[in-house]
Amino acid sequence: MSADVKSALPAVAPRGVTLLPTANLTLRPRQLLPCLGVIAAILLLYRDTLSDMVLLWWRSQTFAHGFAVLPVCLWLAWRQRRSLAALRLAPAAGGFVLLPLLALAWLLAFAANVQVVAQYAVTAMIPAAVIAMLGWPAARRLAFPLAYLFLAVPFGEVFIPPLIDFTARFTVGALQLTGVPVFRENNNFSIPSGNWSVVEACSGLRYVIASLALGILYAYLNYHGLWRRIAFIVVALLLPILANGLRAYLIVMIGHWSNMQLAVGVDHLVYGWLFFGLVSLLLFWAASFWRDSPPAHSKPGMAAASLPFPAPARAILLGAAAGCVALAAAGPLLAGRIAAPGGDSRPAAAALSIAAPGGAWSALPAAAGQWRAPHAGTPLEFVQSYRGPDGPVSLQVAWYARQSRDAQLLAHLNKPYGEPWLALDDDARSVPVNGKTLHLRQITLQNGSSRLLLWRWYRQSGSDTGNSFLVKLLLAKAKLLQTDQGGAEITISAPYDDLGPPPEARLSAFLSAMLPSIQQGLNNAVDQ
Repeated sequence: MSADVKSALPAVAPRGVTLLPTANLTLRPRQLLPCLGVIAAILLLYRDTLSDMVLLWWRSQTFAHGFAVLPVCLWLAWRQRRSLAALRLAPAAGGFVLLPLLALAWLLAFAANVQVVAQYAVTAMIPAAVIAMLGWPAARRLAFPLAYLFLAVPFGEVFIPPLIDFTARFTVGALQLTGVPVFRENNNFSIPSGNWSVVEACSGLRYVIASLALGILYAYLNYHGLWRRIAFIVVALLLPILANGLRAYLIVMIGHWSNMQLAVGVDHLVYGWLFFGLVSLLLFWAASFWRDSPPAHSKPGMAAASLPFPAPARAILLGAAAGCVALAAAGPLLAGRIAAPGGDSRPAAAALSIAAPGGAWSALPAAAGQWRAPHAGTPLEFVQSYRGPDGPVSLQVAWYARQSRDAQLLAHLNKPYGEPWLALDDDARSVPVNGKTLHLRQITLQNGSSRLLLWRWYRQSGSDTGNSFLVKLLLAKAKLLQTDQGGAEITISAPYDDLGPPPEARLSAFLSAMLPSIQQGLNNAVDQ
């Protein structure tokens, strides 16, 4: 039989299955409008969290890709409209379990002032709403666009320090391989033509995030095998990290060859973006040779499906939508109770007073140019320097009677140590103090040839710790239980020059003498 005769015959479907023309498979508004209404209600209920996301997209070039994520997800979902029409769309119990759990996660993040967790929780409510209103088959069909939504959350700054360290190591190693004399100290290095520092803008995080977002989308659209998709995504993730190291090396060499006349200003960033664009172009050009062909359908324009399923009753859909909205609304409603004034209506302390340690330690007058730790908001502060047998030590305490998003411990600061100090290292340490162990952070700052050794810890709800995660948990607990949420950041520091040993013994002696006074002063601030 000729091909022309075959094409003229009607398609034959297996028993129990009807082949429906694709053009006839359409979603009815009655099936989708309740689900869209639930999603709109979630966006309205959590508008403050979502507005924070959009603000970060607008302010930070690193997360500007967030503006493109939603249109891409809508387009990907639109491509599945005909396959969705062949499914039985009905509410599923799983979504009604996920929604309250996500509302609880958002509430805990709200109480602890952890914005990124709150943003992930709200984003996850959209797939949960799809499961609740349309069922698991529809959610599986829309799995990729629903998962791609999570790329809109501004996350990744936690990777900046390791990316900076890798870039510095790569650049210094490349300079040594090419015969350029180099001296490195942490993220700073010197070559005969000048000095360089690998700072936050040099980490390459924006390149990594952009490449990952594009790589995931490209792998989904052009590869069908799971392992091929994973392999391409891994390449799209690792290549910009390596390319950023090469970019940094080339910029240093351009500056070196031009006697520090080129690649030291705005052109530094321009060269970076041009290089990233070239690397991305080569990546996707090479990947195009291995992309899979679109899957062939047994019959063009036909879709194998059971007969169209009847939509659930209107009352069922409206009841499910109302249940979804009620469950999602639990988070903001409880958050309103947390934010409202609680039973503790005592005014905040007017001043923070900490007694001198006495003994071998004597107070010093304030010195001009003394390092001060920056803080978010306007906490009560106590700043005093003391002189001991081995040299001076400075004490700085910042006390927050009540903490909010704009005035809290562990707030994100663009310059966490102030200008012109740079952090050389930041490590966890346990220090024995008066028969007990205090967990804190040991930080080394540098300003030219001057250095500061910092010991820093936090006192949250009466507990001393250097663990930022524990601080957030204690704050969330205090807010949820409507108990004291006061918190303090305590920093002691000692100066030394870059040729001398770190003054750890000096800080330890001061801490043993001063810790009881610090704790008593903070207890008095709570009781006022």
